[in-house]
Amino acid sequence: MRFTVLGSGSTGNAVLISSERTNVLVDAGMSAREILRRLAAVGVDPDELDGVLITHEHSDHAGGLRVLLGAIKCPVFISGETEDAFYSTRKGVQNGESESAKRKAALSGRSIAIESSREFRIGDIDFEPFSVPHDAVDNFGFVARRDSVRVATLMDFGHITPLIKEKLNGCDAIVIESNHSRDMLRACSVYSWDLKQRIFSNTGHLSNEDLADWITNDFDGAARHIVLAHLSQRANDAALARITAETALQMRAPLFKAETTITLSNHSEPTEWFKF
Repeated sequence: MRFTVLGSGSTGNAVLISSERTNVLVDAGMSAREILRRLAAVGVDPDELDGVLITHEHSDHAGGLRVLLGAIKCPVFISGETEDAFYSTRKGVQNGESESAKRKAALSGRSIAIESSREFRIGDIDFEPFSVPHDAVDNFGFVARRDSVRVATLMDFGHITPLIKEKLNGCDAIVIESNHSRDMLRACSVYSWDLKQRIFSNTGHLSNEDLADWITNDFDGAARHIVLAHLSQRANDAALARITAETALQMRAPLFKAETTITLSNHSEPTEWFKF
């Protein structure tokens, strides 16, 4: 199994998880044109996609889906609650009712219902979803499994729950949010106080400091790779996110040092392929 983060940040998110026979696009938060460009950059033809998996309805994870469906043939794996929310555009916003009708038409006959608490399979990859705390209707992270390899992906969540800690144990790689620096978010002059409160909340976004706390105190050391995702372009700094995570890794106190590499995802280009 292998994966690449095609892009991650406030402007859009997408991850590609593949085996020798299966390619799954996780989320479609960038424009369709940009997703297709990045698929080409990592050597995957759109016709080779076996499914698009949507984790939640927010535009930075599903905003490019409608147009993308015109260029690909595969089904969309989406929960009923998220599909309904995807259609719920407001009049006067993003073309309002017209956009809602276009989304329904694009997704008609293309969706496969999944549940955020029940395992499912796409091709030869098994997906083990689990709920994460975020202000979406049915947001989930998941562990993708193929043979004995386990890759976890979770973005857009406000705090690390006991369930998240449990699911991240024994993973070979983890793609996880490191959204903001607490101090940079407080000082950010562009964000309103209401927006800052939303991001800081338990159903908002995970900070560098929260992630560091998990790495130091709860990370089991099994993952060869931790990929930092969904970095804010206004309330974070890539070098700061990396050094915060790497310092936390060094401060763990197990008997054996974790052989884990910290990698940054990027909002503008795909990461390398991580192969197992």
